[in-house]
Amino acid sequence: MYFSRVFLLNIVALMVFASGNIQGSAATRCDRLLDRLNTRIADATCFESADLTTNNALTTPANDSLPGLPPLAFTPQTDRNVIAPPAGFRTPITKMVPGIQIQARIANDPLGEARILVRLPDNWNGKMVVAGASGTRSEFNGDFAWSDYVLQKGYAYVSQNKGIFNLFVTSLSSPTPPEPLSCRLNPASQVWVHFYDNDPAAVFTRWNEVMLAATEIGRSTLEIRYGRRPARTYAVGTSNGGYQVRRAVETAPELFDGGVDWEGTFVDPVAANILSTLPLAILNYPDYVASGFDSNSTAAKNIRGAGYPPDLTVTSGSTTTSLWGLYSAQFWEVTQCQWQKRLDPTYDTYGSGTGTYVYVDRLSASDVGANIAAFATTGRIRRPLITVAGTMDGLLPIDVHARAYARKVAAALHREDDGRDRPFEERTPDYRLYEVQNGNHIETFATTFPQLQFIEPHAQKAFDLLVARVELTAALPPSQCIPVGGQIAPMPAQPGHCASLLAP
Repeated sequence: MYFSRVFLLNIVALMVFASGNIQGSAATRCDRLLDRLNTRIADATCFESADLTTNNALTTPANDSLPGLPPLAFTPQTDRNVIAPPAGFRTPITKMVPGIQIQARIANDPLGEARILVRLPDNWNGKMVVAGASGTRSEFNGDFAWSDYVLQKGYAYVSQNKGIFNLFVTSLSSPTPPEPLSCRLNPASQVWVHFYDNDPAAVFTRWNEVMLAATEIGRSTLEIRYGRRPARTYAVGTSNGGYQVRRAVETAPELFDGGVDWEGTFVDPVAANILSTLPLAILNYPDYVASGFDSNSTAAKNIRGAGYPPDLTVTSGSTTTSLWGLYSAQFWEVTQCQWQKRLDPTYDTYGSGTGTYVYVDRLSASDVGANIAAFATTGRIRRPLITVAGTMDGLLPIDVHARAYARKVAAALHREDDGRDRPFEERTPDYRLYEVQNGNHIETFATTFPQLQFIEPHAQKAFDLLVARVELTAALPPSQCIPVGGQIAPMPAQPGHCASLLAP
């Protein structure tokens, strides 16, 4: 009995000692990382995690959890929902991913707003994924859609916030703008917000700079943690984050091996862009409602003529819910205001009108053309790139954005076909456009309109196809229309563009 008791006490002591060593080891790993990164990041939080996926509640911090910021400036929990399908349709999580998470401010950012997130799985596959951020969202924007997917495959995950916080409320009940940079949440609202990216120094050219800076910091972090830099680095992103992916493979082939852009924003000073198409939707939508949602009305034809997909409606009793109406209430005017105030600040947004803004007229009256040109996408990709976009996108219409960028890439490759200005291996990188028929910009809208298809599974499949292309020289399936209920196919039934934006 005595020996048994001593034996048990020794076992308990060993367990306590081992537990202390594990905790000390975790602290040492974080301390060593932060010590060696102290000139690159600031205000950092580092912790050992039993699970880096979103099954762990600690992975994504609470909204408004950064000290010193007003409400809505930092909204991680909200941000991860905006690009992902509703619960029950998100990335399946089949295992825990232990590792280390770092979240911090990029130290040399003059605005003090650029932030980075790094997740380092213990079972690292030697590669890294760098994510862009949609809209004005935080570095946690891709937690459901991208982080959960790639971490389970062993990738290190790095994300950033384009160098900006989100927004803050300037008034809850004002009939007019309470300050010059305020944007109305929607045409029927008296709630006004101020976007941080409309501040004078928060120019949109920062979006690419912060993406590249985060990638460099991520590479250094991996070298400290694992003793080597990643063998491969892939860029992924959605909406404005998709724009970041495009610019990454255009401007920094030394950092990236390829990218997947999910419905990225097309930026061009000459072709149709956000500032030339959104006003037409804003202007005509009230008349479309007044017509009783008549698809043959002049207003409906004008909206479709600007490139927008056909509307969907569902009526319950005396209430009609419209797909265009969801975009009108949540995105059209507030996005127009945000971009116009950044790129054409001398225009009187609400005095002259959001719907009556005419981009071509403003080219000679302001610097808007030069401001757009400063961060425009060129199509001169230096690494393989896949675009995945929905035909029913009501914010970034597919012909104005995804197809326009595909045309830009084709034109750039044609101009440089002789390859005199770059090495052979960079001369003609693969580009593919996979169109998701009935896919739209906001995955959760499918809960209201079941005709809509989720894009997330196709974007994730595109990522796997990209990796196979880069690492195994596997052929990428041709650009194609992915039919309702279908998948990316090696021999598609509809190569090229979808013949119809909406399939029954």
